[in-house]
Amino acid sequence: MSQAIDAGRPLTVLTEEERMFFDSVKEFAQAEVKPLVSKMDQEAHLDEGLLKKLFEMGLMGIDIPEEYGGAGGTFFMSILAIEALAQADAAVSVVVDVQNTLVANAIRRWGTDEQKKRFLAKMAADTVGAYALSESGAGSDAFALKCRVEEKGDGFLLNGQKLWITNAGEAGLFIVFCTVNPDLGYKGITALLVERGTPGFSIGKKEDKLGIRASSTCELIFENCAVPKANLLGAVGKGYKVAIETLNEGRIGIGAQMVGIAEGALGHALGYTAERKQFGKPLNAFQGVQFALAGLHAEVETAKLAVYNAARLKDGGFPFLREAAVAKLVASLMADRVTAEVVNLYGGNGFTKEYPVEKYFRDAKIGQIYEGTTFMQLATIAKAIMPE
Repeated sequence: MSQAIDAGRPLTVLTEEERMFFDSVKEFAQAEVKPLVSKMDQEAHLDEGLLKKLFEMGLMGIDIPEEYGGAGGTFFMSILAIEALAQADAAVSVVVDVQNTLVANAIRRWGTDEQKKRFLAKMAADTVGAYALSESGAGSDAFALKCRVEEKGDGFLLNGQKLWITNAGEAGLFIVFCTVNPDLGYKGITALLVERGTPGFSIGKKEDKLGIRASSTCELIFENCAVPKANLLGAVGKGYKVAIETLNEGRIGIGAQMVGIAEGALGHALGYTAERKQFGKPLNAFQGVQFALAGLHAEVETAKLAVYNAARLKDGGFPFLREAAVAKLVASLMADRVTAEVVNLYGGNGFTKEYPVEKYFRDAKIGQIYEGTTFMQLATIAKAIMPE
């Protein structure tokens, strides 16, 4: 079996600290994640020992402040970690992605001092977070929620279901978006911090997915689930702000994941075409193959620049709504094209599970679906560029 060549060299826009961080995560991914990829994919289960190592490496609390036990890094460093991990396994990458760009990010921005002390410390140490927004009738129409919450005594009573919740199988903390009244539309949306084991809360069906199979995606069920008022994230009826603003940042994370997937696939293609011989010479001796590889490399680098740009804008405190949508759009479309072409370069071997590239192809597909479909990104970009 061919060996992958490094197709994910960091761009020169990285600082020395960022480059060292990227290299350390990539080294970890190749040493600790890569040997487990096939087994985790087949079993559709994240290795528990690997999850523990992600915490030990500080990758589950990259930009959680040091005062809460986190690494105190930047959003951009989270993006680098997501990219580096996705080169080995997109499923592991998305676990880190949701933890950092969605859950910890939302608590840092919207949580009370007490919530930060309590929950961020747990997330930095050993608690996986999940972001529960989607429902059967609330996908792209994210605020058509039916999951209801009502004030009851000194707390809230939560009833309803959530679907397609990433990290649900491992999570100990969930940000649950619900509504005080569906007739109020987005003005009724409320965010609650719900801990695993809360009476009335259970994990339902686990989805059997095409790709990112080691990442758990499950249904959540709430039946008169009592949540204390201290677990209200933000304000009643203001949960839509938590969701929208957090998802804008999460989309940059998905863009990074797609870049990493494409880099991983292309790295294998570079190795394979150097070893595989036809007509008496390596595949990469043919100009057609050289041009194909060069074109794929150019696509990866272009999408990477869009992702890095959006992340830099976020860290710099500049507006990044349009740039985040662009990053996710171009990176997800690119990953789909690149992984498909890599399978083609492998020929019949690319269609078998003996070689690693079919998994990259399967994993890339989700990029055009979750955290805002391709159509939703186009709608966001169109709204941003159209004159008033």
